[in-house]
Amino acid sequence: MQRSRRQFIALASVSASVSAMGLAACSSMAPAPSPTFTLGMSDGTQLFVRRWLAVRGTPKGVVQVIHGAAEHSARYDRFAQRLNQDGWLVYADDHRGHANTRVRTKALGDAGPDAWNKFVSDERELTTHINQQHPGLKVFLLGHSMGSFIAQDYAARYGNVVAGVVLSGSNGVLANADQTVAAVKDLAKKDPLGPSPVFASVFESFNKPFTGKAGFEWLSRDAVEVKKYADDPNCGFPFSNELVADFFAGLRDLWNPANEARIPKNMPFYVVSGDQDPVSGNTAGLQLLLANYKRYGITDVSHKFYPGARHEILNETNRDEVERDIVGWLNAKRG
Repeated sequence: MQRSRRQFIALASVSASVSAMGLAACSSMAPAPSPTFTLGMSDGTQLFVRRWLAVRGTPKGVVQVIHGAAEHSARYDRFAQRLNQDGWLVYADDHRGHANTRVRTKALGDAGPDAWNKFVSDERELTTHINQQHPGLKVFLLGHSMGSFIAQDYAARYGNVVAGVVLSGSNGVLANADQTVAAVKDLAKKDPLGPSPVFASVFESFNKPFTGKAGFEWLSRDAVEVKKYADDPNCGFPFSNELVADFFAGLRDLWNPANEARIPKNMPFYVVSGDQDPVSGNTAGLQLLLANYKRYGITDVSHKFYPGARHEILNETNRDEVERDIVGWLNAKRG
């Protein structure tokens, strides 16, 4: 069937109108936010930050992830996507001296002077940015390993700026704190940027119960996840003597009763760990932390220890269970 010239003109007109509408719609749509950005800190440091914003509908809140020692924010991608699926926005930075946040010498493990205090204040400045970007949404901290210690210190310093704290792979005690800090400070004076033998020996001691030698099996029962860590150039690197001295002094001060008691009494905490995690002495250090929180009158503290699981419970063989538990706790506490 042949179409008249008038029909072709009409069809062309409609097609042009539809195309124009489509172009107008595309031009008016805001570009999707970049998954990464740098955030200027008060001292001029450019902090590398990842964000996961793929939430349908109205977000429930924001989870600010604080990663551990000698790793980085990208390792939390799987969990961040799980949080997005449940309606939670996620932010996570790379600490100074880690992955994409390089300072001073630009070497991994060199976090610059006063590193511990900078770690904690960087997280506070990131929270401020999150509050500005997402007004009205509650922010929860999720700290893993060294990040859990930063989260504990954050809660003591800044209080109810956040709505709750999840501590993963954590601890509550530094053995022989004064002597330990004195020893690492002496090494830092002699060779501040040299690799810390103390840090290396700690990592090695963590693995001995599992293989009897140095390695990363202490992280997880999942051999694939252990290999990912071992093969990642931004993981497992040495800390400088200076960074270890700052780190251990930060822990000593954090667990000083006068400082720890500053944590708001109504701050919700969820403490999760594998019961075979050497960082806490197979939960012995966490039992002390829980007892201290009770003694300080912190009333909303719950915990779960996973039988057989090791340090990185978000990369463990039972990670689906761990994710469900953390998401369930967040949903219960968001109000």
